[in-house]
Amino acid sequence: MTDPIKKTVFPDQPKKTIGLFEKYLTVWVALGILAGIAIGHFVGDGIEVISSMEIARVNIPVAILIWLMIYPMMLQVDFGSIKKIGKKPKGVVWTLIINWAIKPFTMAFFAWIFFDKLYSAWIDPSLAGEYIAGAIILGAAPCTAMVFVWSYLTDGDPNYTLVQVSVNDLIILVLFIPIVGLLLGITDVIIPYDTLVASVVIFVVVPLVAGVITQRILLRSHGIKWFKDVFLPKLKPVSIIALLVTLVLLFAFQGQNILNNPLIILLAAVPLVIQTYFIFFVAWFGGKKLKLKHAVCAPAAMIGASNFFELAVAVAIALFGLQSPAALVTVVGVLVEVPVMLSLVAFANRNKY
Repeated sequence: MTDPIKKTVFPDQPKKTIGLFEKYLTVWVALGILAGIAIGHFVGDGIEVISSMEIARVNIPVAILIWLMIYPMMLQVDFGSIKKIGKKPKGVVWTLIINWAIKPFTMAFFAWIFFDKLYSAWIDPSLAGEYIAGAIILGAAPCTAMVFVWSYLTDGDPNYTLVQVSVNDLIILVLFIPIVGLLLGITDVIIPYDTLVASVVIFVVVPLVAGVITQRILLRSHGIKWFKDVFLPKLKPVSIIALLVTLVLLFAFQGQNILNNPLIILLAAVPLVIQTYFIFFVAWFGGKKLKLKHAVCAPAAMIGASNFFELAVAVAIALFGLQSPAALVTVVGVLVEVPVMLSLVAFANRNKY
């Protein structure tokens, strides 16, 4: 017999799903890897023409593609929502602690343990530093787009998630460069700071400013309903196509390295997966200890666990090049993120409180 009280408190809800592209992102990335490797193998040196299209060490074709990925997500940022922090600051503060005081350092630690120590038999020690660098860049870039998907799937508070993400986007402008510089310095990786600064300006500041200006103009002229229901969905295919083309290009350049060392993708994935689960559970159980509501705690843990891989890929390419191990690690992060995050979504939903 059905308990009427239980039926009232916990009504049946339709199962939440995500879009075809997000759900099968790992499949699309895998196909992009195979296509890229095949192109690199058969085209050979002919693809070097694209590699030479650089200004101040920034590859122009890849920069355009990544800008097309980042700009649509910046359109969703609402800095006006930051005014609401004072009402419920605890969740935002915990998100910032996870993303900026814990996550980059644990990522650097796991990367150092695996690439420098455990993988010494498979990875040339002279290249270990670049693999570590790729992981550090990935770990210092908290998620800004896919977290809306994870928040939706775990019944997170959408308005509060927007506040968390918007604050993170502002903090990236301040902390990303010093944290990446500090951790790369500790691991003895020398980087040109002018290139790092230029990367953040090109791939964060410019699309962020463009996104805010576009958002304000369109909201005034067409209203919020048209903006969310018509304009943003039309831009989504642009981001998807740009991401897939970028992956194909990257692996066209990385193809020979992967064919020479086919285990490298698996080796790179292991510390990234461990880091993702580790930081999620730190954020999850820490949030529960702080008595955060599930609708705030779940998105906070998801933001910490996932990454702003578009920025990470762009910075790794700018600093180390298209054919670098650092760029490869950031793309492996894209490959493993969706299945791992879906498993964490399932955990959060099973342990809803």
